[in-house]
Amino acid sequence: MTVCAIDTTGRTGFTIAADGTYAARLAGDGEALYPERWTLDGPEPYAVPLPLAQPEDPHAQLLPLADGRVLIGRRTGERHTFSLLYPTGPGTGQLPLGAVESPSLRLLPPPPGGTHAYALTVGEYSSSVWLVAGGAFGPEHVAEVKGRCTGGVWLDRTGRLLALDRQLDGGPVKAVAVDLERGGEVTPLLQITEGSEDRLLLADADSGLLLIRSDAPSPGHARLGWGVLGSTLPVRFPECLRLADAAVTPFAVQPGQMLTPETCSVALRIDAAAGSWVGVWRPSGRRLLQLPAPAGWLTGTGLWTRDGVLHLPYVAGSVRCGLARIAPDPEALTQPPQPECAEGEPPGREATPGVCKPVPLQQAPLHQTPPRGVALQGATLLKRTPLTGPTARG
Repeated sequence: MTVCAIDTTGRTGFTIAADGTYAARLAGDGEALYPERWTLDGPEPYAVPLPLAQPEDPHAQLLPLADGRVLIGRRTGERHTFSLLYPTGPGTGQLPLGAVESPSLRLLPPPPGGTHAYALTVGEYSSSVWLVAGGAFGPEHVAEVKGRCTGGVWLDRTGRLLALDRQLDGGPVKAVAVDLERGGEVTPLLQITEGSEDRLLLADADSGLLLIRSDAPSPGHARLGWGVLGSTLPVRFPECLRLADAAVTPFAVQPGQMLTPETCSVALRIDAAAGSWVGVWRPSGRRLLQLPAPAGWLTGTGLWTRDGVLHLPYVAGSVRCGLARIAPDPEALTQPPQPECAEGEPPGREATPGVCKPVPLQQAPLHQTPPRGVALQGATLLKRTPLTGPTARG
């Protein structure tokens, strides 16, 4: 239902489930930290603490599942252990799932469906995708990707296609699609120019809208752009998303806009010397609406409803679990229009289809294949074969 940011860099991380029903964060004061689950699909949000016998490390990673349990990942040296937490009477239940040994591990954003969880490990020459919750026998190594990978965006409604930003042999970063049901088969996804850094930030499976960061228009200076999965039209780089002395990062896309990416509302985090606030934008409007963030906003997180209401989680004063609701005026998002450029073209110049390859489906053709959602063309499913990588221990 939503696409939202995941932040696992510290205790301020707040992760929302893919269907928007639950969220999880580390709560508490000082070093007395504990996991906290938020329920978001009722009339008002409410929080349930999930403390254990000892406080959690501030860098513990959390991810909520659709059944209300919360996955926690803890690190001890190069060993990452995983458990499922759930409320049980006055206490907290804990189900150990096993461990993965790797110098670097990061939970990926919640996949569609909400019953599984994946993690990404990065080695010197390759990266690995692990199924750390939802498998039969503890963590499972499901894909090995050559190169160093970052990011992580789900491209379909089934949790089969994962986009990663990959760097090969010190070259430019390019987004690739990884098919987790074909043993981690990798195909190119973004190739705006040969030498450009092309990263995928967000994707919406309903509309096909892609949010991209690339330095193709201005080498050495990354800009925010948008494209459509399956389209041959160029990626657009709106001038309204290019703010002086401020960083603009998308964190949520309005769901339910079937095959109409231009009408999707996008929520953006705006960071500047004065602080952080919220931006709202639509591809069809070409105007960035800037709004104050609620006091205590869990910065960079939120979710859209299908009818266009933006929910922003916050903690402030006596409110320990709050959702601020913003319903932007559609007319404010569409007037006045502002120019945008395609792959570095000056504003006002018409884009020439076929000159550039924004989302080159000639290389990575994706299409709708009922009932799987999005699949790769021209290939048959392969049997999963054993892959080498870090050691998993149950």
